[in-house]
Parts: sequence; structure tokens; C-alpha cells
Amino acid sequence: MTADEEDEMEDPDGEADPEGEPFSFTAAEADRGERLDKLLACGLDGLSRTRIRSLIDQGRVSSLGRTIADASLRVKPGQTFDVLVPEPEPALPVPQEIPLAVAYEDDDLLVIDKPAGMVVHPAAGNADGTLVNALLWHCGDRLSGIGGVRRPGIVHRLDKETSGLMVVAKNDLAHGGLAAQFADRSLSRTYHAVVAGVPSPARGEITGDIGRSPSDRKKMAVVAGGKPALTRYRVLKAFGTWASLVECTLATGRTHQIRVHMTHVGHPLIGDPVYGVRKNGIRGASRGIGPGAASARARGLPEPVRDAVVALDRQALHAVALRFNHPRDARPMQFESELPLDIQRLIGSLESI
Repeated sequence: MTADEEDEMEDPDGEADPEGEPFSFTAAEADRGERLDKLLACGLDGLSRTRIRSLIDQGRVSSLGRTIADASLRVKPGQTFDVLVPEPEPALPVPQEIPLAVAYEDDDLLVIDKPAGMVVHPAAGNADGTLVNALLWHCGDRLSGIGGVRRPGIVHRLDKETSGLMVVAKNDLAHGGLAAQFADRSLSRTYHAVVAGVPSPARGEITGDIGRSPSDRKKMAVVAGGKPALTRYRVLKAFGTWASLVECTLATGRTHQIRVHMTHVGHPLIGDPVYGVRKNGIRGASRGIGPGAASARARGLPEPVRDAVVALDRQALHAVALRFNHPRDARPMQFESELPLDIQRLIGSLESI
């Protein structure tokens, strides 16, 4: 898998990186001007320079509580760097008889309608019960190996609490063909989201490079030096001025892209526990609605609407459409998925505003 292909994959877990073993290292006078990755690789036993760079990319290196995102940073004497090394990865995934909602299947691929709450592949903290475990049971050894032994067949990902359509490769031909379509943007993914407020204009584009938040390594943010990201949106329906149903199409596939971009422009997703809570962390009746004015407006909503918002225990985001050309014969493939019941109930309540 190339780096570009990896960029097009969305984070499966989303909410928090697993904790691990912490290490600290303080730069001496002789280390002045040394690159950070080289310094840490020399100073910490058992961690190669490549491994250090990977940990930096994951937001696991910090100094004075601030996440360090630049492996080439030139260090100064007296600087202390904290490195959090994750626990060892779980054992290889095993087949598990977990029901799958299969929208389409042939000898090369299958399209899955993933439910909210399902992690895509095993990782620390989610050793089993994942989509990969279910696929291994469903497909046996008929899955592409390009994604590696821990995520066979996985061409792209959805956050754990994001529901909707995913395509899975059964062989390397399909995997390579689908990955190429991700890379050249010919594969189209469309999402529906319920957001706080009503974006203006009603149709537009959101740009902003996305990378690890400098203040919280568990979150992504629009940051200088991040990876370029573009989200196209249009408002499908407004619920007064308080909320709206928005259609989003990804031109890129960065981690948490829709959630980060919509929050960046002041319209966080309803129910989002990471990007939607108020800055002071208060939850309760306004849990996950959005920062600042959006949370304040929630207190004036009718009680049934507030109850519907509180009842939604995940971000209101669903992958509703997936379009690509079949990797074997290039025939156009198009799939659509209805909004799940929890988001339908939320919309039904908002329509009473």
C-alpha cells in the first residue's frame, strides 16, 4: 500500500488512541540543532528512526503538553520530549460469525452497509468484533491481501460511529483497481449529516489542511502544514435556524474530514462526542450539539427535540451513496443506503421545530 493510498483511508476508531508506555528524553547541550526524529531514535532504546517518525505522525510525541508534528524539528538544549508508545497490536484477526448487511457481492468485491458502532479492523482496544473479523467468516480466504494481514480487503474506512456504505476487495486485482480510483478521485462517496445551524451559502466548498490537533493528539484539526482536504456540501433541509440536513461529498479522504471541516466553519455534527461538545466539556441536555451558541440555542428547544438529540449516542453521519467503476470490466456501479433509524428519528423530531 502506498502512502497516497493510506491518506485516502478514514480512521476506523476515531475517538481516542489507545494508551501505551510513556518515555521521556531531555536534549543536552551536545544535541543542539539535532533533528527530533534522529535524537529520539538515538536516545530511546528499541525505537528506530522510522518508528519514531510514525509515532510523531500519530501525535504521540509532545513537549510541555504540546503535540509535536514535525519530525525534522531542530531541538534545543533542555527541551524534554514525551513519547507514548502504544501497546503491542493484538493477534492476527480471526473469523467471527457476525451478521453483515451486504448490498452487493460478486467474485471480486462486496459492498457493505456498515452499522454505527462497528470498528473496521482490529487495533489496540478493539481486538475483535470488527468488520474484518466478520469478513473473514463471510469470505474465508477470498479477500485481497494488499491491505495486510490485519486488514485484508479493506480499501477505505469509516469511523467507528459513522454508518453506511463501504466497498471491500476480494482479490488483489479489485483492490488495486479500487485504490487507483480513490487516488484519482473517480470513486465518489456521498454522506448525509445533521449539523448545528444552517451553513451559508447553502452550497459550497470547505477547504483547510487537516492534521493532528496541536493541543490534543486524539483529535484532528485544520492546521498549517496538514494534508490538503476539500469537502463539497449542500444544504438539503433546514430545521429553523437551529439545525440542518447537509449532503457532503469528499474530494479527499482525510481522517475525520467531514467532522473537522463542518466544525471548522461553525456547524459541528449533532451528537459528535469529539468535535461537537462545548469547549468547557459540559454535556447533559446539550450533549454533542455543538460549541458556543449552538449549545445555548438547544436549551430553548422543545423537550421532545432535546430528548431526541440526547438519545443519539453518536455523530449524525451516514455514508448514503457510493459510486465507482467495477475494477474488472469498468462498468459503472452505484449504491445507495437509507438513513438508519436513529438519524431518521432525530430528523423527524427536528421537523417539528
